[in-house]
Amino acid sequence: MTLRIEDYALIGDTQTAALVGRDGSIDWLCAPRFDSGACFAALLGTPEHGRWRLAPAGGLQWVSRRYRDDTLVLETTFHTDDGTVRVVDCMPPRQRSVDVVRIVEGIDGSVPMRMDLTIRFDYGSIIPWVRDGDGVLHAVAGPDALVLRTPVVTRGAGMTTVADFVVAAGESVPFVLAWHPSHEAPPRPLDASRAVADTTRWWHTWCRASTYDGEWRDLVMRSLITLKALIYAPTGGIVAAPTTSLPEWIGGVRNWDYRYCWVRDATFTLLALLHAGYLDEAKAWREWLLRAIAGAPTDLQIMYGPAGERRLTELELPWLPGYEQSAPVRVGNAASGQFQLDVYGELIDANYHAVEAGAEVSADLMNVHVALLDTLEGAWHQPDDGIWEVRGPRQHFTHSKVMAWVAFDRAARSAERAHFAEGLSRWRAQRDEIHEQVCREGYDAELGAFVQAYGSKRLDAAVLMIPLVGFLPATDARVQGTVDAIRRDLLHDGLVARYDTADESDGLPPGEGVFLPCSFWLVDNLALMGRAAEARPIFERLVGLANDVGLLAEEYDPATKRLLGNFPQAFTHISLVNSACNLSHAVGPALRRSRRNDG
Repeated sequence: MTLRIEDYALIGDTQTAALVGRDGSIDWLCAPRFDSGACFAALLGTPEHGRWRLAPAGGLQWVSRRYRDDTLVLETTFHTDDGTVRVVDCMPPRQRSVDVVRIVEGIDGSVPMRMDLTIRFDYGSIIPWVRDGDGVLHAVAGPDALVLRTPVVTRGAGMTTVADFVVAAGESVPFVLAWHPSHEAPPRPLDASRAVADTTRWWHTWCRASTYDGEWRDLVMRSLITLKALIYAPTGGIVAAPTTSLPEWIGGVRNWDYRYCWVRDATFTLLALLHAGYLDEAKAWREWLLRAIAGAPTDLQIMYGPAGERRLTELELPWLPGYEQSAPVRVGNAASGQFQLDVYGELIDANYHAVEAGAEVSADLMNVHVALLDTLEGAWHQPDDGIWEVRGPRQHFTHSKVMAWVAFDRAARSAERAHFAEGLSRWRAQRDEIHEQVCREGYDAELGAFVQAYGSKRLDAAVLMIPLVGFLPATDARVQGTVDAIRRDLLHDGLVARYDTADESDGLPPGEGVFLPCSFWLVDNLALMGRAAEARPIFERLVGLANDVGLLAEEYDPATKRLLGNFPQAFTHISLVNSACNLSHAVGPALRRSRRNDG
């Protein structure tokens, strides 16, 4: 039976990650990078598409799980008719190969255990050669190889390797699975117990650097740990999620590959890291941004690969039926080629806040800004594909124009501070022109709200960004009317949908869950308005949607009460951190953003 998305937990080595089910099965693992082919793809298919299950053989009563304190070391405890056993899972931060360490620990009684290992490379499409001998299992196909080391006896059972063993109280049985390039020798054996101890120590050291001291400390730290796990350590790029094609609606086609780095997330990510004291990660993210966008400004993309790759060709994998039959399964993302105005604003805003936090203002950075703004001057008048990456006709999206305003506003502020005269008067003029146009064309007086696009009557939660980026103050009647309209028309069981998908104007069939970052934006808006008494219950409702180990997906279905979309989602956890900072009465990231009170 397919597990719900919330039944999974995350382990990772800061270069890739795995999802571990409540049933003890690792159903998703890509190696050696987040965006590599999966060697376990049961998440999007069946066990035959690859998985590694380690669980009691029978008589299960109930399961509990947790992360060890502030770490990404997972403990799943199985309570059975025969006793209690714990499976400890982790991936040591990468220093050699991709390692997955699993240790079965006997707590009480004597528990029969079963291991089922089905290895499939390239998202379940390739059955490898498997050789088993001397306590070591080798699997090889093409460029990929896996080696499993364990003291228990394994045997072949069709296309699966199995092991049956018993664990008594006080005993422990280790398993270490390592991926390596098939043309290289297998890595040396890894001591499983030492690896778990070292991984625990590594995460404890990282978490001690946090300066966050507000309310919801455990939730914020879990979100920060999740964010750290989604950073591709060699470059500093942050992937949106470790998964692809988890559906935004069960049975639907809104299934996208999120294993890439979105420029749009830049400002929120940077502010969340800075507010928590993680200056090194914030600096690495900013440097990744500057490297990724290097080149002609007209070639700016909305997303890049973890190392800054630009060609993210979208393909469908017909041999995978999809999560709960939600097809197609996609790898790559065609939205990487879309035209989205807002990325200019997000990129320049991120650099602006980095400088505010003490980052260097270099001549190269100002030259980058000048080149981007020269391009934006001729581009912001055009319709675009919008923040939600719609696959319908381009429109003059209100949010896109607001973020174009942000680009010119932050550039002008930076130039004023640095006494950089070149372009300053033009940037101010462009800023003022966009502001006037948005207030005239993007606001519908009859609705009393800013709308999704010029001339439209549709609401869009993206316009909740208007006070968060300082376009208008939260006290402005138009902002307050917009918030009231969104609460009236886009709320589902108290949570915010992005927009109404019923008319298929986004080029896709209707149906998706509520988008969790939008609900956090509502919290931030209410906090800015001084309506914390209304904001706090919404925030507490949102954090209550996290699963038992504190993880959140992209969306949520209030009707079936289940998480939807790729998991765990960086943007959701970033939004949680920022909203928690605001509601903790700290000078939170969203509230710190510069404000413009005219218009």
